[in-house]
Amino acid sequence: MAIQRRVKSIEQAIAETEEPDRRLKRDLRAVDLISFGIGVIIGTGIFVLTGQQAAVNAGPAVTISFLLAGITCAFAALCYAELASSVPVAGSAYTYTYATLGELAAWVIGWDLLLELMLGAAVVARGWSAYLQTLFDLPSWLAGTQASPDWSAAAIVAALTAMLLFGAKDAGRFTGALVVVKVAVVFIVIVVGARYIDTANYSPFIPPAERVPVESADVLRQPIVQAFLGVEPTVYGVYGILAAASVVFFAYIGFDIVATTAEETKNPQRDVPRGILGSLAICTLLYMAVAATITGMVPYQELNDADPLAQAFVTLGVTWAAKLIALGAVVGITTVILVLMLGQSRVLFAMARDRLLPERLARVNRHGAPSTITVVIGLGVALLAAFVPLSELSELVSIGTLFAFTVVCIAVPVLRRTQPNLRRPFHTPWVPVVPILGVATCVWLMLNLPVETWLRFVVWMAIGLVIYVAYGRRHSRLVPGGPSAPAPEPRETGR
Repeated sequence: MAIQRRVKSIEQAIAETEEPDRRLKRDLRAVDLISFGIGVIIGTGIFVLTGQQAAVNAGPAVTISFLLAGITCAFAALCYAELASSVPVAGSAYTYTYATLGELAAWVIGWDLLLELMLGAAVVARGWSAYLQTLFDLPSWLAGTQASPDWSAAAIVAALTAMLLFGAKDAGRFTGALVVVKVAVVFIVIVVGARYIDTANYSPFIPPAERVPVESADVLRQPIVQAFLGVEPTVYGVYGILAAASVVFFAYIGFDIVATTAEETKNPQRDVPRGILGSLAICTLLYMAVAATITGMVPYQELNDADPLAQAFVTLGVTWAAKLIALGAVVGITTVILVLMLGQSRVLFAMARDRLLPERLARVNRHGAPSTITVVIGLGVALLAAFVPLSELSELVSIGTLFAFTVVCIAVPVLRRTQPNLRRPFHTPWVPVVPILGVATCVWLMLNLPVETWLRFVVWMAIGLVIYVAYGRRHSRLVPGGPSAPAPEPRETGR
Protein backbone atom coordinates (compact mmCIF):
# COMPACT_ATOMS: atom_id res chain seq x y z
CA MET A 1 0.00 0.00 0.00
CA ALA A 2 1.56 3.28 -1.13
CA ILE A 3 1.86 6.13 1.33
CA GLN A 4 0.09 9.21 0.03
CA ARG A 5 2.41 12.21 -0.31
CA ARG A 6 0.96 15.07 1.69
CA VAL A 7 0.98 18.27 -0.35
CA LYS A 8 -0.94 21.30 0.81
CA SER A 9 -2.76 23.13 -1.97
CA ILE A 10 -1.99 26.79 -2.44
CA GLU A 11 -5.70 27.56 -2.14
CA GLN A 12 -5.77 25.89 1.28
CA ALA A 13 -2.63 27.72 2.42
CA ILE A 14 -4.16 31.07 1.49
CA ALA A 15 -7.54 30.19 3.05
CA GLU A 16 -5.86 29.40 6.37
CA THR A 17 -4.56 32.98 6.62
CA GLU A 18 -8.13 34.10 7.40
CA GLU A 19 -8.68 31.82 10.39
CA PRO A 20 -9.76 33.65 13.57
CA ASP A 21 -7.10 33.93 16.31
CA ARG A 22 -4.41 32.84 13.79
CA ARG A 23 -4.60 35.76 11.39
CA LEU A 24 -1.76 38.24 11.00
CA LYS A 25 -2.47 41.92 10.34
CA ARG A 26 -1.82 43.26 6.83
CA ASP A 27 -0.05 46.49 7.77
CA LEU A 28 3.14 46.50 5.69
CA ARG A 29 3.89 48.42 2.51
CA ALA A 30 6.75 48.37 0.00
CA VAL A 31 8.78 50.88 2.01
CA ASP A 32 8.50 48.67 5.09
CA LEU A 33 9.74 45.62 3.17
CA ILE A 34 12.69 47.46 1.65
CA SER A 35 13.51 48.77 5.11
CA PHE A 36 13.36 45.24 6.52
CA GLY A 37 15.55 43.97 3.71
CA ILE A 38 18.28 46.59 4.04
CA GLY A 39 17.89 46.57 7.80
CA VAL A 40 18.72 42.89 8.10
CA ILE A 41 21.20 42.48 5.23
CA ILE A 42 23.55 45.26 6.35
CA GLY A 43 24.74 43.96 9.68
CA THR A 44 27.31 41.58 11.05
CA GLY A 45 28.40 40.56 7.56
CA ILE A 46 29.70 44.03 6.81
CA PHE A 47 30.72 45.10 10.30
CA VAL A 48 32.37 41.84 11.39
CA LEU A 49 32.80 39.07 8.80
CA THR A 50 34.38 41.36 6.17
CA GLY A 51 37.58 41.77 8.14
CA GLN A 52 37.67 38.27 9.57
CA GLN A 53 37.40 36.53 6.21
CA ALA A 54 39.92 38.87 4.62
CA ALA A 55 42.38 37.91 7.35
CA VAL A 56 41.90 34.16 7.48
CA ASN A 57 40.78 33.15 3.97
CA ALA A 58 40.75 35.60 1.05
CA GLY A 59 42.91 38.67 1.68
CA PRO A 60 41.86 41.76 -0.33
CA ALA A 61 40.06 39.37 -2.70
CA VAL A 62 37.29 39.14 -0.11
CA THR A 63 35.64 41.71 -2.40
CA ILE A 64 35.34 38.92 -4.99
CA SER A 65 33.93 36.66 -2.28
CA PHE A 66 31.13 39.16 -1.66
CA LEU A 67 30.46 39.38 -5.40
CA LEU A 68 30.23 35.58 -5.73
CA ALA A 69 27.91 35.37 -2.74
CA GLY A 70 25.78 38.18 -4.16
CA ILE A 71 25.45 36.46 -7.56
CA THR A 72 24.42 33.24 -5.82
CA CYS A 73 21.81 35.19 -3.88
CA ALA A 74 20.53 36.83 -7.07
CA PHE A 75 19.57 33.45 -8.54
CA ALA A 76 17.76 32.49 -5.34
CA ALA A 77 16.19 35.96 -5.00
CA LEU A 78 14.57 35.70 -8.43
CA CYS A 79 13.05 32.37 -7.38
CA TYR A 80 11.91 33.76 -4.02
CA ALA A 81 10.27 36.71 -5.77
CA GLU A 82 8.10 34.46 -7.98
CA LEU A 83 7.05 32.18 -5.12
CA ALA A 84 6.37 35.03 -2.70
CA SER A 85 4.18 36.84 -5.22
CA SER A 86 2.28 33.63 -6.05
CA VAL A 87 1.91 32.30 -2.49
CA PRO A 88 1.64 35.37 -0.21
CA VAL A 89 1.57 33.37 3.02
CA ALA A 90 3.75 33.46 6.15
CA GLY A 91 6.49 30.86 6.28
CA SER A 92 8.57 31.71 3.20
CA ALA A 93 10.50 28.68 1.92
CA TYR A 94 8.63 26.38 4.31
CA THR A 95 5.25 27.27 2.79
CA TYR A 96 6.52 27.10 -0.80
CA THR A 97 7.98 23.65 -0.16
CA TYR A 98 4.72 22.41 1.38
CA ALA A 99 2.88 23.38 -1.81
CA THR A 100 5.42 21.80 -4.17
CA LEU A 101 7.49 19.01 -2.63
CA GLY A 102 5.19 17.93 0.20
CA GLU A 103 5.00 17.87 3.97
CA LEU A 104 8.20 15.97 4.78
CA ALA A 105 10.28 18.31 2.63
CA ALA A 106 8.45 21.28 4.17
CA TRP A 107 9.31 20.07 7.67
CA VAL A 108 12.95 19.66 6.68
CA ILE A 109 13.12 23.19 5.31
CA GLY A 110 11.23 24.62 8.31
CA TRP A 111 13.64 22.91 10.68
CA ASP A 112 16.51 24.24 8.57
CA LEU A 113 15.12 27.79 8.75
CA LEU A 114 15.03 27.46 12.51
CA LEU A 115 18.77 26.81 12.38
CA GLU A 116 19.37 29.64 9.92
CA LEU A 117 17.38 32.40 11.57
CA MET A 118 17.83 31.61 15.25
CA LEU A 119 21.58 31.11 14.93
CA GLY A 120 21.77 34.13 12.65
CA ALA A 121 20.20 36.34 15.29
CA ALA A 122 22.65 34.96 17.88
CA VAL A 123 25.66 35.68 15.63
CA VAL A 124 24.52 39.24 15.13
CA ALA A 125 23.92 39.73 18.84
CA ARG A 126 27.53 38.67 19.52
CA GLY A 127 28.77 41.22 16.98
CA TRP A 128 26.54 43.87 18.56
CA SER A 129 28.13 43.17 21.92
CA ALA A 130 31.67 43.54 20.51
CA TYR A 131 30.90 46.96 19.08
CA LEU A 132 29.15 48.02 22.29
CA GLN A 133 32.33 47.20 24.20
CA THR A 134 34.38 49.31 21.77
CA LEU A 135 31.98 52.23 22.01
CA PHE A 136 31.75 52.42 25.81
CA ASP A 137 34.96 50.60 26.82
CA LEU A 138 32.95 48.07 28.80
CA PRO A 139 34.63 45.37 30.92
CA SER A 140 35.35 42.11 29.08
CA TRP A 141 33.12 40.09 31.43
CA LEU A 142 30.10 42.15 30.38
CA ALA A 143 30.48 42.50 26.60
CA GLY A 144 32.76 41.60 23.71
CA THR A 145 34.38 38.45 22.36
CA GLN A 146 35.84 37.43 25.73
CA ALA A 147 32.56 37.65 27.63
CA SER A 148 31.17 34.27 28.64
CA PRO A 149 28.31 34.50 29.23
CA ASP A 150 27.86 37.55 27.02
CA TRP A 151 25.39 39.49 29.13
CA SER A 152 25.10 42.40 26.68
CA ALA A 153 24.14 40.12 23.79
CA ALA A 154 21.48 38.44 25.90
CA ALA A 155 20.12 41.81 27.07
CA ILE A 156 19.59 43.22 23.56
CA VAL A 157 17.80 40.04 22.50
CA ALA A 158 15.46 40.32 25.50
CA ALA A 159 14.67 43.96 24.72
CA LEU A 160 13.90 43.27 21.06
CA THR A 161 11.75 40.27 21.96
CA ALA A 162 9.57 42.61 24.02
CA MET A 163 9.29 44.97 21.03
CA LEU A 164 8.20 42.17 18.68
CA LEU A 165 5.24 41.45 20.92
CA PHE A 166 3.71 44.71 19.66
CA GLY A 167 3.50 43.48 16.05
CA ALA A 168 5.27 43.81 12.72
CA LYS A 169 4.18 47.38 11.96
CA ASP A 170 5.86 48.84 15.04
CA ALA A 171 8.93 46.74 14.32
CA GLY A 172 8.91 48.19 10.79
CA ARG A 173 8.81 51.78 12.04
CA PHE A 174 11.66 51.11 14.45
CA THR A 175 13.70 49.40 11.74
CA GLY A 176 13.12 52.22 9.25
CA ALA A 177 14.49 54.81 11.64
CA LEU A 178 17.63 52.82 12.44
CA VAL A 179 18.28 51.87 8.80
CA VAL A 180 18.93 55.54 8.03
CA VAL A 181 21.63 55.62 10.70
CA LYS A 182 23.14 52.35 9.52
CA VAL A 183 23.40 53.33 5.86
CA ALA A 184 24.89 56.69 6.84
CA VAL A 185 27.63 54.92 8.79
CA VAL A 186 28.38 52.66 5.82
CA PHE A 187 28.84 55.71 3.60
CA ILE A 188 31.13 57.27 6.21
CA VAL A 189 33.29 54.15 6.18
CA ILE A 190 33.55 54.32 2.39
CA VAL A 191 34.10 58.09 2.04
CA VAL A 192 36.40 58.67 5.01
CA GLY A 193 38.19 55.35 4.64
CA ALA A 194 38.98 56.06 0.98
CA ARG A 195 41.29 58.88 2.11
CA TYR A 196 43.47 56.39 3.97
CA ILE A 197 43.74 53.69 1.30
CA ASP A 198 47.28 52.56 0.62
CA THR A 199 47.32 50.68 -2.68
CA ALA A 200 50.27 48.64 -1.41
CA ASN A 201 47.79 46.82 0.83
CA TYR A 202 46.12 45.41 -2.30
CA SER A 203 49.28 43.64 -3.37
CA PRO A 204 48.86 40.79 -3.82
CA PHE A 205 45.12 41.16 -4.38
CA ILE A 206 44.74 37.39 -4.29
CA PRO A 207 47.36 36.16 -1.79
CA PRO A 208 49.06 32.99 -2.96
CA ALA A 209 47.63 29.81 -1.54
CA GLU A 210 49.38 28.77 1.64
CA ARG A 211 49.59 25.16 2.65
CA VAL A 212 48.38 24.41 6.15
CA PRO A 213 51.17 22.48 7.93
CA VAL A 214 50.30 18.81 8.18
CA GLU A 215 50.97 18.68 11.88
CA SER A 216 48.47 21.47 12.60
CA ALA A 217 45.91 20.69 9.93
CA ASP A 218 42.56 19.68 11.30
CA VAL A 219 40.52 17.65 8.86
CA LEU A 220 37.31 18.83 10.51
CA ARG A 221 38.19 22.44 9.69
CA GLN A 222 38.93 21.74 6.02
CA PRO A 223 36.32 22.59 3.38
CA ILE A 224 34.51 19.36 2.66
CA VAL A 225 35.43 19.54 -1.04
CA GLN A 226 39.11 19.54 -0.08
CA ALA A 227 38.78 16.76 2.46
CA PHE A 228 36.91 14.34 0.17
CA LEU A 229 38.81 15.12 -3.03
CA GLY A 230 42.14 14.78 -1.27
CA VAL A 231 43.09 18.37 -2.06
CA GLU A 232 45.88 19.69 0.13
CA PRO A 233 44.42 21.99 2.83
CA THR A 234 45.19 25.62 2.04
CA VAL A 235 44.17 29.17 2.86
CA TYR A 236 44.09 32.11 0.43
CA GLY A 237 44.25 31.55 -3.31
CA VAL A 238 41.17 30.40 -5.21
CA TYR A 239 40.01 28.02 -2.48
CA GLY A 240 40.33 30.83 0.05
CA ILE A 241 38.08 33.09 -2.01
CA LEU A 242 35.46 30.35 -2.29
CA ALA A 243 35.69 29.48 1.40
CA ALA A 244 35.24 33.14 2.30
CA ALA A 245 32.26 33.42 -0.08
CA SER A 246 30.64 30.49 1.71
CA VAL A 247 30.98 32.25 5.06
CA VAL A 248 30.17 35.84 4.04
CA PHE A 249 27.08 34.42 2.35
CA PHE A 250 25.66 34.74 5.86
CA ALA A 251 25.65 38.50 5.24
CA TYR A 252 22.94 38.18 2.59
CA ILE A 253 20.30 36.22 4.42
CA GLY A 254 18.11 39.27 4.86
CA PHE A 255 16.27 39.25 1.55
CA ASP A 256 14.55 35.93 2.30
CA ILE A 257 13.23 37.45 5.53
CA VAL A 258 11.18 39.82 3.36
CA ALA A 259 9.31 36.80 2.00
CA THR A 260 8.30 35.69 5.51
CA THR A 261 6.26 38.90 5.91
CA ALA A 262 4.18 38.37 2.75
CA GLU A 263 1.06 37.56 4.76
CA GLU A 264 1.36 40.91 6.58
CA THR A 265 1.79 42.99 3.41
CA LYS A 266 -1.06 45.01 1.93
CA ASN A 267 -0.10 44.22 -1.69
CA PRO A 268 2.28 41.25 -1.51
CA GLN A 269 2.12 40.41 -5.22
CA ARG A 270 3.70 43.75 -6.09
CA ASP A 271 5.67 44.78 -3.02
CA VAL A 272 7.39 41.55 -1.94
CA PRO A 273 9.42 41.13 -5.18
CA ARG A 274 10.39 44.80 -4.98
CA GLY A 275 11.54 44.42 -1.40
CA ILE A 276 13.55 41.26 -2.13
CA LEU A 277 15.34 42.34 -5.31
CA GLY A 278 15.80 45.99 -4.43
CA SER A 279 17.37 45.43 -1.03
CA LEU A 280 19.69 42.72 -2.38
CA ALA A 281 21.02 44.90 -5.21
CA ILE A 282 21.69 47.90 -2.98
CA CYS A 283 23.41 45.90 -0.27
CA THR A 284 25.66 43.92 -2.64
CA LEU A 285 27.16 47.15 -3.97
CA LEU A 286 27.67 48.53 -0.46
CA TYR A 287 29.30 45.31 0.74
CA MET A 288 31.82 45.28 -2.09
CA ALA A 289 32.65 48.96 -1.58
CA VAL A 290 33.27 48.50 2.15
CA ALA A 291 35.37 45.35 1.58
CA ALA A 292 37.55 47.19 -0.95
CA THR A 293 37.92 50.17 1.39
CA ILE A 294 38.86 48.35 4.57
CA THR A 295 41.39 46.01 2.93
CA GLY A 296 43.01 49.06 1.34
CA MET A 297 43.28 50.90 4.66
CA VAL A 298 45.30 48.33 6.61
CA PRO A 299 47.04 45.02 5.80
CA TYR A 300 44.46 42.27 5.66
CA GLN A 301 46.37 40.23 8.27
CA GLU A 302 45.38 42.81 10.91
CA LEU A 303 41.63 42.52 10.36
CA ASN A 304 40.88 39.33 12.30
CA ASP A 305 38.92 41.07 15.04
CA ALA A 306 35.34 41.12 16.28
CA ASP A 307 34.98 44.78 15.23
CA PRO A 308 37.39 45.10 12.27
CA LEU A 309 35.94 48.27 10.74
CA ALA A 310 36.36 50.26 13.94
CA GLN A 311 39.78 48.74 14.66
CA ALA A 312 41.02 49.66 11.17
CA PHE A 313 40.38 53.33 11.92
CA VAL A 314 41.93 53.00 15.39
CA THR A 315 45.07 51.57 13.80
CA LEU A 316 45.34 54.66 11.61
CA GLY A 317 44.69 57.01 14.54
CA VAL A 318 41.26 58.12 13.32
CA THR A 319 39.62 57.46 16.67
CA TRP A 320 36.63 59.74 16.07
CA ALA A 321 35.64 57.67 13.05
CA ALA A 322 36.12 54.46 15.03
CA LYS A 323 33.71 55.67 17.70
CA LEU A 324 31.20 56.76 15.09
CA ILE A 325 31.42 53.39 13.37
CA ALA A 326 30.95 51.60 16.67
CA LEU A 327 27.86 53.73 17.38
CA GLY A 328 26.47 53.05 13.91
CA ALA A 329 27.17 49.35 14.27
CA VAL A 330 25.44 49.14 17.64
CA VAL A 331 22.42 51.01 16.27
CA GLY A 332 22.40 49.28 12.88
CA ILE A 333 23.02 45.71 14.00
CA THR A 334 20.08 46.08 16.34
CA THR A 335 17.75 45.98 13.35
CA VAL A 336 19.32 42.75 12.11
CA ILE A 337 18.57 40.93 15.34
CA LEU A 338 15.03 42.29 15.31
CA VAL A 339 14.21 41.27 11.74
CA LEU A 340 15.80 37.82 12.02
CA MET A 341 13.69 37.04 15.08
CA LEU A 342 10.63 38.44 13.28
CA GLY A 343 11.25 36.10 10.35
CA GLN A 344 11.84 33.13 12.62
CA SER A 345 8.61 33.72 14.50
CA ARG A 346 6.62 33.75 11.24
CA VAL A 347 8.14 30.48 10.05
CA LEU A 348 7.33 28.72 13.32
CA PHE A 349 3.89 30.37 13.27
CA ALA A 350 3.19 28.75 9.90
CA MET A 351 4.43 25.37 11.13
CA ALA A 352 2.25 25.57 14.24
CA ARG A 353 -0.77 26.59 12.18
CA ASP A 354 -0.20 23.44 10.14
CA ARG A 355 -0.01 21.50 13.45
CA LEU A 356 3.49 20.22 12.76
CA LEU A 357 4.23 22.01 16.03
CA PRO A 358 1.71 22.43 18.88
CA GLU A 359 -1.18 24.42 17.43
CA ARG A 360 -1.53 26.67 20.48
CA LEU A 361 1.77 28.29 19.49
CA ALA A 362 -0.01 29.85 16.48
CA ARG A 363 -2.32 32.03 18.56
CA VAL A 364 -1.78 35.75 18.17
CA ASN A 365 -2.18 38.53 20.74
CA ARG A 366 -4.23 41.69 20.36
CA HIS A 367 -1.40 43.31 18.37
CA GLY A 368 -1.50 40.53 15.78
CA ALA A 369 1.80 38.99 16.91
CA PRO A 370 2.35 35.29 17.74
CA SER A 371 3.33 36.01 21.33
CA THR A 372 4.20 32.55 22.65
CA ILE A 373 6.43 31.74 19.68
CA THR A 374 8.13 35.13 19.95
CA VAL A 375 9.00 34.59 23.61
CA VAL A 376 10.32 31.07 22.96
CA ILE A 377 12.52 32.33 20.12
CA GLY A 378 13.80 35.21 22.22
CA LEU A 379 14.83 32.83 24.99
CA GLY A 380 16.61 30.50 22.58
CA VAL A 381 18.49 33.29 20.81
CA ALA A 382 19.52 34.87 24.12
CA LEU A 383 21.02 31.60 25.37
CA LEU A 384 22.91 30.99 22.13
CA ALA A 385 24.23 34.54 21.98
CA ALA A 386 25.38 34.37 25.59
CA PHE A 387 27.35 31.14 25.38
CA VAL A 388 28.31 30.14 21.79
CA PRO A 389 31.32 31.65 19.91
CA LEU A 390 30.56 33.73 16.81
CA SER A 391 32.76 31.85 14.33
CA GLU A 392 31.08 28.50 14.97
CA LEU A 393 27.64 30.04 14.65
CA SER A 394 28.23 31.90 11.37
CA GLU A 395 29.29 28.79 9.43
CA LEU A 396 26.20 26.87 10.56
CA VAL A 397 24.01 29.79 9.53
CA SER A 398 25.60 29.80 6.08
CA ILE A 399 24.97 26.11 5.42
CA GLY A 400 21.38 26.42 6.63
CA THR A 401 20.77 29.42 4.38
CA LEU A 402 22.32 27.76 1.33
CA PHE A 403 20.23 24.65 1.87
CA ALA A 404 17.03 26.72 2.07
CA PHE A 405 17.93 28.60 -1.12
CA THR A 406 18.58 25.31 -2.92
CA VAL A 407 15.11 24.04 -2.10
CA VAL A 408 13.48 27.32 -3.17
CA CYS A 409 15.27 27.17 -6.53
CA ILE A 410 13.97 23.61 -7.02
CA ALA A 411 10.43 24.65 -6.06
CA VAL A 412 10.02 27.14 -8.93
CA PRO A 413 10.19 24.69 -11.86
CA VAL A 414 8.26 22.10 -9.86
CA LEU A 415 5.38 24.53 -9.27
CA ARG A 416 5.52 25.65 -12.91
CA ARG A 417 4.95 22.03 -13.91
CA THR A 418 2.35 21.04 -11.30
CA GLN A 419 0.34 24.29 -11.37
CA PRO A 420 0.90 25.96 -14.73
CA ASN A 421 -2.23 28.11 -14.41
CA LEU A 422 -1.31 29.63 -11.04
CA ARG A 423 -1.33 33.43 -11.12
CA ARG A 424 2.28 34.65 -11.02
CA PRO A 425 2.54 38.45 -10.69
CA PHE A 426 6.34 38.08 -10.90
CA HIS A 427 7.99 35.57 -13.23
CA THR A 428 11.51 34.27 -12.62
CA PRO A 429 13.28 34.81 -15.96
CA TRP A 430 14.93 32.04 -17.98
CA VAL A 431 13.41 29.06 -16.16
CA PRO A 432 14.87 26.47 -15.73
CA VAL A 433 18.31 28.06 -16.33
CA VAL A 434 18.15 30.47 -13.37
CA PRO A 435 16.92 27.83 -10.86
CA ILE A 436 19.58 25.37 -12.06
CA LEU A 437 22.31 27.98 -11.66
CA GLY A 438 20.92 28.79 -8.23
CA VAL A 439 21.09 25.16 -7.14
CA ALA A 440 24.59 24.69 -8.60
CA THR A 441 26.10 27.78 -6.97
CA CYS A 442 24.47 27.09 -3.61
CA VAL A 443 25.69 23.49 -3.55
CA TRP A 444 29.20 24.57 -4.56
CA LEU A 445 29.39 27.11 -1.73
CA MET A 446 28.09 24.47 0.70
CA LEU A 447 30.92 22.16 -0.40
CA ASN A 448 33.42 24.86 0.58
CA LEU A 449 32.26 24.89 4.20
CA PRO A 450 34.23 22.90 6.80
CA VAL A 451 33.62 19.23 7.46
CA GLU A 452 32.62 19.91 11.07
CA THR A 453 29.94 22.34 9.89
CA TRP A 454 28.47 19.59 7.72
CA LEU A 455 28.56 17.14 10.62
CA ARG A 456 26.72 19.59 12.90
CA PHE A 457 24.19 20.28 10.13
CA VAL A 458 23.52 16.57 9.59
CA VAL A 459 23.05 16.03 13.33
CA TRP A 460 20.64 18.98 13.51
CA MET A 461 18.59 17.68 10.59
CA ALA A 462 18.50 14.17 12.07
CA ILE A 463 17.09 15.58 15.30
CA GLY A 464 14.44 17.38 13.26
CA LEU A 465 13.40 14.21 11.46
CA VAL A 466 12.98 12.39 14.77
CA ILE A 467 10.69 15.18 16.03
CA TYR A 468 8.67 15.08 12.81
CA VAL A 469 8.13 11.33 13.00
CA ALA A 470 7.33 11.43 16.72
CA TYR A 471 5.02 14.47 16.66
CA GLY A 472 4.55 16.43 13.44
CA ARG A 473 3.42 13.65 11.13
CA ARG A 474 0.86 12.40 13.65
CA HIS A 475 -0.70 15.79 14.37
CA SER A 476 -0.51 17.42 10.93
CA ARG A 477 -3.59 19.06 9.41
CA LEU A 478 -3.12 16.70 6.48
CA VAL A 479 -3.12 13.49 8.52
CA PRO A 480 -5.36 11.02 6.65
CA GLY A 481 -8.93 11.30 7.93
CA GLY A 482 -8.25 14.60 9.68
CA PRO A 483 -10.49 17.65 9.25
CA SER A 484 -8.09 19.36 6.84
CA ALA A 485 -6.80 16.34 5.01
CA PRO A 486 -7.17 16.30 1.25
CA ALA A 487 -9.88 14.08 -0.09
CA PRO A 488 -8.56 10.73 -1.24
CA GLU A 489 -8.33 10.21 -4.98
CA PRO A 490 -11.06 7.95 -6.38
CA ARG A 491 -10.03 4.41 -7.13
CA GLU A 492 -11.45 1.95 -9.58
CA THR A 493 -13.24 -0.97 -8.00
CA GLY A 494 -13.61 -4.43 -9.44
CA ARG A 495 -16.94 -6.03 -10.12
